[in-house]
Amino acid sequence: MSDAASQRKMWGGRFDHGPDASFYEFERSWQFDRRLLPQEFALDRAWARAIARSGILTNQEGEQIVAALDALEARSTSDAAWLDDSKAEDVHHFVETALIEKLGALGAKLHTGRSRNDMVATEFRMYAKEAARETRRAIASLEHAIAAQAERNLKVPMAGTTHMQHAQPLLLSHWLLAHGEAFHRDAERVAAASASADVCPLGSGALSGCAFPLDRTTLAHDLGFSTISSNSLDAVSDRDFALEYLFALSTLAMHLSRLAEDFVLFASPEFGLVELPDEFSTGSSLMPQKKNPDGWELIRGKTGRIYGALLALFTTMKGLPSSYQRDLQEDKENLFQAHDQALAMVRIAAGALAATRFREDRLREAAQDPALVATELADYLVTFGVPFREAHEIVGKVLRAAEQEGKSIREMPVERLKEFSPVFDRNLATALTLESALARRSLPGGTAPGAVQSALQEFKRRLAKLEADL
Repeated sequence: MSDAASQRKMWGGRFDHGPDASFYEFERSWQFDRRLLPQEFALDRAWARAIARSGILTNQEGEQIVAALDALEARSTSDAAWLDDSKAEDVHHFVETALIEKLGALGAKLHTGRSRNDMVATEFRMYAKEAARETRRAIASLEHAIAAQAERNLKVPMAGTTHMQHAQPLLLSHWLLAHGEAFHRDAERVAAASASADVCPLGSGALSGCAFPLDRTTLAHDLGFSTISSNSLDAVSDRDFALEYLFALSTLAMHLSRLAEDFVLFASPEFGLVELPDEFSTGSSLMPQKKNPDGWELIRGKTGRIYGALLALFTTMKGLPSSYQRDLQEDKENLFQAHDQALAMVRIAAGALAATRFREDRLREAAQDPALVATELADYLVTFGVPFREAHEIVGKVLRAAEQEGKSIREMPVERLKEFSPVFDRNLATALTLESALARRSLPGGTAPGAVQSALQEFKRRLAKLEADL
């Protein structure tokens, strides 16, 4: 693009003076919206064909424009300096100027009947749909890592916690699939945001619609949209789809952060439940013995960026009057960055999780904590007709006595237990085993081995459907 061409604006006819140099740099968006070049070229080709069908261009002129756009797109993918050196105002200015340089007056015909307002709204939706597809693919990879670890560790028990205190025994696979369920919901939320973006605003003009007889439905289908927008004024300013995508990314980041927190804790010497993979860990510049969970910590830390992008767009949108406002230029950069960060976070989580080795010995040792079967003791009393509230009270007294005597529940003689309730008998020991505690939670969704095996198969079925949808 020549210097003279770069100074040719898409709007300069009624101005005596060009923009102040500092203002021009302030209002330019080419630095980041060049990311929409693939969508820009696709839209321009579809528009050229549409206005040729309507008689604004001859078929030959339409074909010339499409061929020129193809050549410009090929150059854009191979000539980085051409893009880097451009002084274009935005992605639309860049392509239109290049097209006019190539075709002269014919290139200037392409903008007939359209506005940058409906163009950018359309291209941003096209980008959001592709970004959502990319994110769902990454989530599917993370779900694969979860399923593989769950299958590999089906028989490994662990201590389940509430309030970070030992609560009841679980299977490790049950814990893994709990995170898997959250990520599967994230994939569904991302899909819903993509569906929200699947509405074509092109043909809305600046705000009032297009005055030329275009077939908007055919145009939308040419661009991969399912339907067209219903109101031109709403269409050019609607960014709900972007908010929905950022919300989906924020929830995904929150779930990644929770998974990261678990692994940071599990990797600490006090827990010692996992061995961190070298490939996703770092050392200390001072302390030679350190192996730090930096991958997980960065995932946890970067979550704030995703939240920030959502809040920034909410704040931009909250006071805008009807129709397009230039404030909406602020919609893209944060979404681009949030998408990039979230995608990287998911990919690192998938890699780190797949490479992690769980320490079965430490997990089993923690799962054997006698306190974990306190609920089993209460349930045992309930099976003999003791009301649960009374059983709860009895077991609490047993636990207090065991602590005072320096024993565990399992070490309390039956004769001693009978002092708290005559219901206790010599069959109690089998009810207080880890295996019994796990096996009794056999309802769907529970942690019994059979229930977890079924849940894993169902999880894999839904994962296969997700991949098929992609």
